[in-house]
Amino acid sequence: MHFIDEATIASVLRMQDLIPAMRQTMIDFSRGRIDQPPRRMSAVQPHGGFFGSMPAASAQAVGAKLVTFYPDNDKKNLPTVMATIVLFKPETGEPLATLDGRLITEMRTAAVTAAYIDAVAAPDVKTLAVLGAGAQGRRHIEALSCVRKFEEIRIWNRTPQRAEQLAADVGGKAMSCEEAVRGADVVVVATSSTEPVLKGQWLRQGAKVATVGWAGADSAEVDAETMSHVVIVDSREGTLAESGNVRQFNAQIYAELGEVLDGTRPVNPNATVIFDSIGMACEDVAAAMLVYNKLGGV
Repeated sequence: MHFIDEATIASVLRMQDLIPAMRQTMIDFSRGRIDQPPRRMSAVQPHGGFFGSMPAASAQAVGAKLVTFYPDNDKKNLPTVMATIVLFKPETGEPLATLDGRLITEMRTAAVTAAYIDAVAAPDVKTLAVLGAGAQGRRHIEALSCVRKFEEIRIWNRTPQRAEQLAADVGGKAMSCEEAVRGADVVVVATSSTEPVLKGQWLRQGAKVATVGWAGADSAEVDAETMSHVVIVDSREGTLAESGNVRQFNAQIYAELGEVLDGTRPVNPNATVIFDSIGMACEDVAAAMLVYNKLGGV
């Protein structure tokens, strides 16, 4: 079985292709076209890490991802998320390929957020705030710039130097967390914080927020006021099991993203909306299949 490394994946995987693929995957999931059990994450004690297994199956793609999340790897100059994805032929169950999953995980997370923003944000939004200057913060700026033209990109990070570096790279501005959020049209929270870094009182009416960080099922990177708004999730079942943002504050889920994307559960354009994204196996498997097909089936 062929192994597809990260360099090969990077040579063919593009946001312009991945965003519509993730949009369709979310719709298929919410319509029941994908069989996917909730993600199982196990704590790796005493090393402060997590190990997860994530299978998914549909008529178009069958596979599974094994993933590790070690928040402290950032201090060791190592990726915090590393993974392997295995694909099987849907028609026969034959193994097709094994892929490095780190870049796919990073890109598909941002692509799903972009599909969300494209569906719920006004066409003329101008200001993007990104809380967290790591790999996800950087990748979200790339993905969201594919669906909206931002005039101002504001960046905050616990380590100010990292925010300043990302700001210099993308033509943005580093600032305090509150300054970044106040008045912003779109807010992305991409941290591994175990405590809220975003206060709902900072959000302007009608802001569209995506919270994509995760540090355990009982940790939250946004506060109760944030989660009191219209809440969209990728998976009801998965979110109720794993999202600290939802579990800690007993947030009420309005819809799955797939339901919003297919028009089943429309969103008031003037509402403040929170997308709580924990990530799903079907996203990884669909993205991996996109890579596999782009390479001509290897």
